[in-house]
Amino acid sequence: MTTAPPSAGSPDAPAVASASFGAFVARAYARGELVVQPRMGFGDPGLMREGLERTRAAEAVTVGTLTLDSYTRVNDLPAARRAVAEGVPLNGYPLCTHSPAVSRDLLDGVHGPRFPVQVRHGSPKPEHIVAALLSVGLDATEGGPVSYCLPYGRTRLDEAVASWRTACAMLAAAGGTTTDGTTTDGRTTGGRTAGGWTAGGGAVGRRRADARSADGEPAAHGDTTRLPHLESFGGCMLGQLCPPSMLVAISVLEGVFFARHGLRSISLSYAQQTSPAQDLEAMAALRALSDELLPDIDRHLVVYAYMGVYPTTRSGALSLLEAAARLAVESGAARLIVKTAAEAHRIPTIADNVEALETAARAARSAVRRPPDASALDTEVYAEARALVHTVLGLHEDIGEALLLAFRQGLLDIPFCLHPDNAGLARSFIDSDGRLRWSDTGRLPLPVTAVAAARKLTSADLLTALTRVQRTYDPGGIR
Repeated sequence: MTTAPPSAGSPDAPAVASASFGAFVARAYARGELVVQPRMGFGDPGLMREGLERTRAAEAVTVGTLTLDSYTRVNDLPAARRAVAEGVPLNGYPLCTHSPAVSRDLLDGVHGPRFPVQVRHGSPKPEHIVAALLSVGLDATEGGPVSYCLPYGRTRLDEAVASWRTACAMLAAAGGTTTDGTTTDGRTTGGRTAGGWTAGGGAVGRRRADARSADGEPAAHGDTTRLPHLESFGGCMLGQLCPPSMLVAISVLEGVFFARHGLRSISLSYAQQTSPAQDLEAMAALRALSDELLPDIDRHLVVYAYMGVYPTTRSGALSLLEAAARLAVESGAARLIVKTAAEAHRIPTIADNVEALETAARAARSAVRRPPDASALDTEVYAEARALVHTVLGLHEDIGEALLLAFRQGLLDIPFCLHPDNAGLARSFIDSDGRLRWSDTGRLPLPVTAVAAARKLTSADLLTALTRVQRTYDPGGIR
């Protein structure tokens, strides 16, 4: 395999707009610092602003998050409007319901080049969300046509692919504007984006005349050029029990989808699983495949703290988070999405999130980034992921059509996923060494040797597998 240009964050990475989400992460990576980020969303604008301010003030290198509510996720905006009107608490920020002016006031003086904010949402059909975030001056979000479709509902995969094509085009079109609503050659967009997309009638990213950047300095025109950023959620299919090679493959394929639809700044994800050694192999595979297939765009890798059944004890939860931070640093990831000590019990508070951010940052400072090692690719994770990715890319020149064909033919198949467009033939299990392996590959384009010897999984076995990480980190260890 030929050596591709380095990933974003290295001195030779492609130049990116200085105000962009990707540029902020790249600068931190170049300094040897891990960016930590919460999952945080509140329906009340005042509380949401407080959450952003306290995230920014945490003793860590942070970026902000606006996690949206469930009504907005599924585009049930009448229900979101009723909830806001009646003062009903929501499980996230209703970006499409509050006026652009309200959201711009929330962000004013907080969001900026030194504290970018990302919108996280979970929608398989996100055009309304992308339009809304662009209208308030934001341009970083996440998801993908597969990762925000199969795990979350019954939206048809072909509908999700079509919607994400449009969403990518909307974000890419915004790349020609600045956060004061003008194009990069100084023309005004006339109350819409340079690409024609609008939400709520507001000019894209309109700021107050006296707006200042996040560190209190005046926001210079040269620091406000947009380079929209899109993160694949592909490294977290169902949260747990999906072999790492499939997580890597989905993340890379969604990254290719984003790039072919005009995005020039992306990130690829991987969720911490059951074996630290296998997780390092997966991150090496993710980096190698992104170097091979996405050499000419700004990109970085992001680790998600464990997304499955979480430890119930405070000590266990924080220890698992610290392990995620070490994984991120050692594997060369640039960003970590944290979980809190409250994860197993309730929706985290702002204080819970700040504690998690600072805990992760301390753990990250004690870890050391591993140098690239070619032997790290001599693994079953890399071999399987590469076979999956290249098989799919060979199905059709249009990446969206290739994804649809792959799922239709069972060449991509997520274990235990009940979505009607998933073949449901592949199965996985946790081996005695803690590694996730295939017990049945279905029609996946993998060799017979990919199937490990495993007895038929019973419901009791499944419950035991689902709680393995929780039992590992809670007092008493594996039981």
